[in-house]
Amino acid sequence: MTSDNTNEAVYLDSNATTPLELAVLQEMTHYLAVEFGNAGSRTHEYGQTAKSRVQRAREQVAAVVSAQPDEVVFTSGATESNNIALLGLAPHGESSAKRHLVTTQIEHKAVLEPLEQLQKRGFDVTFVPPTTGGWVDPEAVASAVQRDTLAVSVMHINNETGVRQPIGEIANLLRDHPAYLHVDAAQGFGKEFDDLSDPRIDLISISGHKIFGPKGVGALITRRRGYKRPPLTPLAYGGGQERGLRPGTLPVPHIAGLGTAAQLAIDNHQARTDACLKYRTDVLTALQELGAEFNGDLDRTVAHTVNVSIPGLDSEAAIVALKGSAAISNGSACTSHSYEPSHVLTAMGLPADRVSSALRISWSHLTPATDWRGIRERINAVR
Repeated sequence: MTSDNTNEAVYLDSNATTPLELAVLQEMTHYLAVEFGNAGSRTHEYGQTAKSRVQRAREQVAAVVSAQPDEVVFTSGATESNNIALLGLAPHGESSAKRHLVTTQIEHKAVLEPLEQLQKRGFDVTFVPPTTGGWVDPEAVASAVQRDTLAVSVMHINNETGVRQPIGEIANLLRDHPAYLHVDAAQGFGKEFDDLSDPRIDLISISGHKIFGPKGVGALITRRRGYKRPPLTPLAYGGGQERGLRPGTLPVPHIAGLGTAAQLAIDNHQARTDACLKYRTDVLTALQELGAEFNGDLDRTVAHTVNVSIPGLDSEAAIVALKGSAAISNGSACTSHSYEPSHVLTAMGLPADRVSSALRISWSHLTPATDWRGIRERINAVR
C-alpha cells in the first residue's frame, strides 16, 4: 500500500510492526464508518451485521492454524493472550498441585514477565537455554518436564533473531504428557503454517500488527482436548464476552481487520515468502561485504529476518547513522526504552562485544528495492 509518510528511509523493522495492507484498511474503515454496530446488540440488524463479521473473522483466524472458530478468543494482542494463557492456568495448577512450568531463556518479555509473577506465587519455572544457533533442543525441553508440570511455553519464532524453534518436535515429545503446550506465535502466525496446525498445541498467542493488520487486536487460540477446553480463569470480569475470558465490547473494526489480514496471509503465502527470500539474498550479500557475523543459524531463520553483528560497530551509533536511510533496530521494540544487552543473544553465549554490535533487520513483501551501497557507506563511516 502507499503512504503519505514523506520519510524516505526504507522500513526494515517489520518484526516490530508491519505496514497495514490496503485491503485491511478498507475493511476497517467500512466497519468504523458504515457498519458501526455493537456485536452484542441482538435486537437489530446493525448488531447482527457486526456479530456476523466477528464470526467470519473467527473462521478466518482459525483457518490459519486449523483450529475451530469457537476456539478463537479475541484480545488486544499477543501480550494479553500470553497473560491469559499463563496466568489463567495458575488457579488450575494450584488446585491440582501442578506448580511447575517449563519455558526457554529466549522468550519475549510478554512471556517471561508473567512467569515471574507466577514465581512470586510459589510456582517453579525451568528456563531451558538455547543452543549457540539460537534454538532450543527439543530433547532438553522434554527432559525439563516433570510429573507436576502444568505447562510448557515455547515461542514459535524468535523476535530478535528470526530463528524457528522446533515446535513440531516439542509437540511430539509431549504427546503422552498432560502438560499444556503454549506457543507465543506473534512472529510466526500467518507466515509459517505447518507447526501451528499441530493439535497437540493447546494455546497459541497472536497479534494483528505482525501480519499487516491493525495494532490493538490479537487472539488466543484455545484448542480443546477432546471436549475439554484449557482450564483458564479470566483475568478481568464484566460483560461475559469471549466466553468470559476477555470481557468488554468487541472492537469490531479491528477484529474485521485481523480477519482480513489472516485471510490474505493464507491466500498470498507463497508470493510473500518468495518476495522475502529474494530480498534476503540482497541483504545477506550486502552484509557479508561488511564482514558481518550472523547471530542465529541461518538454516533455521525465517525469510524476513536476520540478526547481524558487524565488527567494530556500535549498534546505537549505526542506528543513528542510518536515520533517513534505513529504519532498523537492535532488539525487541517492547524493550527499546532500555539499553540493556539483549537477553536472547546473551543466552546464546555470544561475547559482549558481539552483542553490543548486533542489529536486527526485518522486512516484508512490501519492502521496496534498497540502496545497500549507501547503507554500507553510512555504516563504514561510524566503525
